[in-house]
This record gives sequence, structure tokens and C-alpha cells, in this order.
Amino acid sequence: MRLSLSLVVACWCLSPVLSFAENWTTYRGPQENGHTTAKNLPNEWSEQQNIAWKVPIRGRGWSSPVIWGNELWLTTASPDGKELWAICLDRQSGKTLFEEKLVDVAKPQYAHPYNSYASPTPCMEEGRIYLHWGSPATICLDTKTRKPIWTRTDLKCDHFRGAGSSPVIAGDLLILTFDGFDFQYVMALDKNTGKDVWRANRTYHDPKGNGDYKKAYSTPKVIDVAGKKLVVSPSAAYTCAYELETGKEVWKVKHGGMNAASLPIFEHGLLYTTSADGGDQLVAVKPDGTGDVTKSHVAWKSNKGIPNRSSLLPLGDYLFMVNSGRIATCMEAKTGKVLNTARLEGSSSKFVASPILSEGKIYVFDEDGMSFVFKADESLEVLGKNKLADGVMASPAAVDNSLYVRTKSHMYCIQKK
Repeated sequence: MRLSLSLVVACWCLSPVLSFAENWTTYRGPQENGHTTAKNLPNEWSEQQNIAWKVPIRGRGWSSPVIWGNELWLTTASPDGKELWAICLDRQSGKTLFEEKLVDVAKPQYAHPYNSYASPTPCMEEGRIYLHWGSPATICLDTKTRKPIWTRTDLKCDHFRGAGSSPVIAGDLLILTFDGFDFQYVMALDKNTGKDVWRANRTYHDPKGNGDYKKAYSTPKVIDVAGKKLVVSPSAAYTCAYELETGKEVWKVKHGGMNAASLPIFEHGLLYTTSADGGDQLVAVKPDGTGDVTKSHVAWKSNKGIPNRSSLLPLGDYLFMVNSGRIATCMEAKTGKVLNTARLEGSSSKFVASPILSEGKIYVFDEDGMSFVFKADESLEVLGKNKLADGVMASPAAVDNSLYVRTKSHMYCIQKK
């Protein structure tokens, strides 16, 4: 009897640990760097191998999936941008739990065919998901009632090529980025009411200059510097840091270029930011300065193998990345020294989706649906090469023992059988 009771108590104590799953709440996961606690992910899969489920997704959208508990959420849009939808799937079975058109857009802005009308990734917390399609709409949805708590459709910005920046939760604030052809600004909303808290206009662009050289698609990062919280937001030409509570600009660094798309990384006391097209493609900045810190706080910069769309992946003393030329790079994070590079063969398409890390392995997907699993060390040794039926523009998510991948037409749950 004593043994049986001990076993019951032991099982009861262990059950929360065994059933725990880390939620995937943002574009780059819970740590905003592509890291996951998911385990036992497969190295190999195909349409016939290690696919737990596959379901078609209506419309067209490049937003990544976000997960809370057993719910996987996506945004999508009609190909012409006139209808904006939210979808919720059961992450275990792929069953549709919610699928609803939330917004009608009478006159959609132009979106480049390379982009979509649903590219920003939602962010979520318990009971709420914040859905964002750029200027057309931002909605806070109650995930239990499936009803909007608040909606904003009045935030002006001519995205011109389409929106891409994802929202970020910071305390009671929701941080949004609008770097368009006409207006360029970062703003904070009260996440509970949707009302404006502050707005920081980008004032460093030539007001009469070409709008293409003012555009960006990046997602901001909130960092803590000596107890002070900053919103770091890459834009065209500059990356800026703002006071989280007020939106006051603290510092900026000039790197040139345009179309910045990557989420910044904060490791080793350095802020890593990329410029995408042109300029100094990767700059490591000491984030404790004020004013223009271009000449005073740049630790190092590099133009070797830097991605112009996908985000960096840090791990210990390393930075990993995969660029559009299909070159995987392992770099020394503190110095920018390139330790190794490897070409990922098998296709000529680009990498737009950002890599994720699980148990010392990096997972990356290209626009044709080719994917690679390689070691997260200096060897960059490829452990698996796989193919899905359609291309991947959205960054994957991973929870428990499952890899969730959105292709241009379907949502997959990849899992060892």
C-alpha cells in the first residue's frame, strides 16, 4: 500500500512536467530568437514520411503560425487583399476550430507578388491574440469567445509593396511598426483598449526622397540595458532605440540600405541588426549610447553571407544564418569572424523563412519547399535534406515533438512516426 501511494504521488508530481509544452507566441518563438524546447524532431520527412497531418489554408499569406496550448493560429487574406481572415487549428489533429473573415477592405493597397496581404505574424498571450495586417487592420481577439476586444483600421501607411512587420507585446503595450512609402513610424498601443500611447516618427529620411529608400519590413525587439527598457527597431538606413514607456528616441546607428526585414538579436551585450539591401549588412552595436552612435558604439560590422530576409540565429558564442544565395554561415558573435560557410545544394530558390533551433540542430526551409537540417556548430554538417510539395515563405514553429510548417498552400505538422 505504501509503495502504491508513493507511485501515485510521484506520478502526480511529474505529470505537470510531462504535459508541459512551451507556447510559440511570436514570429521567432517564445525567446524571439528561433530557439525551441521541442525535442525529438525528425531529420527527414516528405509528403509520405513523418507527416502527422496536412491541411489546406484558404487564401494567401506568409505569416508564421503562433501557438498557445492546443491552438495554432494563422492569419490569411484573399489573393486580392479584399478579405482578411483568422484561422485557428487544433495543433494535435489539424482540425479547424475557427475560421472567419474579420475585415473587408474596399480598396486594398498594392502588394508586390513576392509579398502577400497577410505577411505580419500575430503575437499572443493567454486569452488573447493580436492580429495584424499592417495599415488595413490590427485586431485584439479574445481566444475563448472568438470575438474582437478592439479593432484599429485607421493607422495610415502606404506599404506600397505590402506590409511585413509583426507586432510585439511589451507589458501593457503592443508595439507596431509602419515603415511605408509615405509615413515611417513606430507606435505603441494600449494592448487592453487599442488606444494610442505614443508614436515615434522616423525623421531621418529625406522628405522628398524616393519612398523605396524609406521602406522596411522589420519586427522590433524590446531589450533591457542597465535596467532601462528600449524598443529597438530597424528601418531603412538606420536602426533606432526608443524608450519603451514614452517612445523618445535614445540612439540611432546608421548602416545604410533599405527593406530591413530581420528581427534584431541581443546577445553578449551587443545588438545585432541587419540592413537587408545595400549598406553595412550586419552591424553589432553596443546599446548603451545616446544620440547618433554610428562612430562611437559599433563593435564590428560584416557583409559576408548576411541574409537580407531571414533573421539571425544565436547560440552561445555563435551566430548562424542562411542567406538568399543559399550560403549557411557560422560566425563568432563577439567579433564577427566567419568560422565556416556551406552551400545548401538542391535548389536555386532563396531562403525567406527564418531558421529555428532544436537540440543542437538548425532547421531551414526555402521558397521551393526544400529544407535542411544541419548541426548548430562550426561543422555545419547537414543531417537531413527534405522536400514538401509547395514553397515556404513563413518561418516554422516547434512545440513538444512537432514541427509546424506553413507552405504557400498548406499547414503541416511534421512529427516522427
